[in-house]
Amino acid sequence: DNGLPFASPNGLYNLSKLSVWWLRLGIAIERIRPGNPQQNGRHERMHLTLKKETTRPPGMNALQQQARFDSFVNEFNHERPHEGLAMRTPAEVYAPSSTAYEGLPELNYPFHDRDILVTACGRICMMRKRINISIVLAGQRLGIKEVDDGIWLVSFMHYDLGYIDLEQRTLQTIDNPFGTRLSPIVVHPDFETENG
Repeated sequence: DNGLPFASPNGLYNLSKLSVWWLRLGIAIERIRPGNPQQNGRHERMHLTLKKETTRPPGMNALQQQARFDSFVNEFNHERPHEGLAMRTPAEVYAPSSTAYEGLPELNYPFHDRDILVTACGRICMMRKRINISIVLAGQRLGIKEVDDGIWLVSFMHYDLGYIDLEQRTLQTIDNPFGTRLSPIVVHPDFETENG
């Protein structure tokens, strides 16, 4: 996930509702540096292959185009061996998760003073004051802990989001806890740049 695709005044740390849901499920967010597709070479290579095989030429209408995509997915997953899978197909190595989905786990903040619910419009209400947090966290519980007189640490799960100054009624963000974190990947030669 590279965050929100367009500038958003409510996209705290470039989170989206989808990435918040992933976090709640225990899925870590990995982002590449903007403008560096070589950091995500495998995924970019799949998109290149998808584009070449399904849009040249494109289908004459939406149904024909969908049929082209469906055919590609079937061939990609069941017929075409992949070098990265020791020349096996994805269908040959796929195994369903042993963990059944049981909904989102409850959020608990035992090291905070209390928890607080983000409203549908992305705010929290503290001591009769409304503080904008982010609409992407609407419906989520946050942990808050007073760290100084009128200054509260705000956390989502185990991520510290910033500090609320009750007098100013604002969230002062800190270093992005969801910043670029790269997984080790092999760069496909099609995505090499002049600098490596």
